[in-house]
Amino acid sequence: MKFNVLNRKKNQVTRNHQGGLAYKMAPKMELYTAVVTASLSNKIYETDKERLKRIIQLIKKVDHYFVAQLAIYTREAMYLRSIPIVLVVELSKIHNGDSLIKNTVARVVKRADEITELLAYYQLSNQRTGEKKLNKLSKQIQKGLSIAFNNFDEYQFAKYNRNTAVTLKDALFLTHPKANSDAQQLLFNKIAKDTLEVPYTWEVELSKVGQLSFRSPEKKAKAFTRKWEELIDSKRLGYMATMRNLRNILQANVSGQHIKKIGALLSDPTQVRKSKQLPFRFLAAYRELEIFQSSYASYLMDCLEKAVQVSVENIKGFGIDTKVVLAADVSGSMYSPVSAKSKIRCFDIGLVLSMLMRSKSDNVITGIFGDTWKTVNLPKNNILGNALALNRIEGSVGYSTNGFRVIQDFNKRREVVDKIMIFTDVQLWDSTHVGNSLKNEWDKYKSNVAPKAKLYIFDLQGHGHSPIKIAQRDVFQIAGWSDKIFNVLDAIERGKTVLRVIKTY
Repeated sequence: MKFNVLNRKKNQVTRNHQGGLAYKMAPKMELYTAVVTASLSNKIYETDKERLKRIIQLIKKVDHYFVAQLAIYTREAMYLRSIPIVLVVELSKIHNGDSLIKNTVARVVKRADEITELLAYYQLSNQRTGEKKLNKLSKQIQKGLSIAFNNFDEYQFAKYNRNTAVTLKDALFLTHPKANSDAQQLLFNKIAKDTLEVPYTWEVELSKVGQLSFRSPEKKAKAFTRKWEELIDSKRLGYMATMRNLRNILQANVSGQHIKKIGALLSDPTQVRKSKQLPFRFLAAYRELEIFQSSYASYLMDCLEKAVQVSVENIKGFGIDTKVVLAADVSGSMYSPVSAKSKIRCFDIGLVLSMLMRSKSDNVITGIFGDTWKTVNLPKNNILGNALALNRIEGSVGYSTNGFRVIQDFNKRREVVDKIMIFTDVQLWDSTHVGNSLKNEWDKYKSNVAPKAKLYIFDLQGHGHSPIKIAQRDVFQIAGWSDKIFNVLDAIERGKTVLRVIKTY
């Protein structure tokens, strides 16, 4: 089977947001690509509200069991948090009568704060207002959250016990979870009475220092140094918190021994796997260190490089006998940030993902495209450094989205390759206005140069279009920001489909 079943409906030709030739997707495929690339923040071509509305409409067009499996897939494989909640809540509005919703809720709620996040979205989605805004809660939602309540300890509850629109106490009274032990019942009683012990977290501890009075700025700085060193020694500074605070830790002038402990945490294979970081998170931390003046910055950059190498250890890649082309889109439309507060842009994700595959393959042609296509020779075991190297030259190819240039180059030179992988927002067009397209160049390539070649389009924005009819002429489209997209690639190589991958969840 191909990656996606062939859509036999007529009039599937359309135009993408750039006006380029595109093809409509079947609802399941469109929902999948829209969901795994959703940060629910505004994009260049689609606002967060428009994306959410499109997802809700698509949920109604596909079978309910697939939506449930997709929710679990996006939480457990793609490491997304908000969108699985959207899927299960919207599904609860059109599905009832069995335990599907309950079981899905229990799977997608992985953190204590997701209990309240789910209820807050339930309230918003159902347009509930007033004091009784969560009355008549879906029974299946209630049962699923009741199960989730038994998965967390006091520290986890206290860490996320915030004064939000929906509190943990609200959630407890709404769902009436059944304690599985006397200790669990005591914990539930603490939530009900607002007597959870204040957790030992880096935010709380640093806030305490900030509230103290000091005789001089020097004494205040030393107090923060001691507190950061205490946090590092306590081993309560989580992996994500450590990555996000590397600059703050260096600015606090902690000792070399504490920097060594931070480095050991960052590069510890067990901690890396447990943290389940999206690859671009490593790049964000690496980039901050690159421009920071500290003698320890290079050491920590090396630790991050080791960490990202661990995170991709299960990517199979390709050996010396398989020639792979990795083409990253750095056009203007790829400049939208992944979220409102993030410095990471869509093209950064493409660069990192392409370098993950480069690190696992031996026979590689790497490059970037905009107006033109440019190849760059890069070493194998330097994922983050390579991504930044490509980032620095992104302006050299211009800012249009002429993806056809990639394949056109191999057509002109009649060079045979086995796999062409394009990392893009799929808004491909021809800025020369002479009728070029990725489809036409691929048809020529398959017919005249490399009949056995395969084209993989890695969709990083999920706008619902494909530049070529997928499931024809060895064309496949995969979406997402996680390194787990390469598991889908491997499944396709073994003759499976993305739907079959999702259905294993």
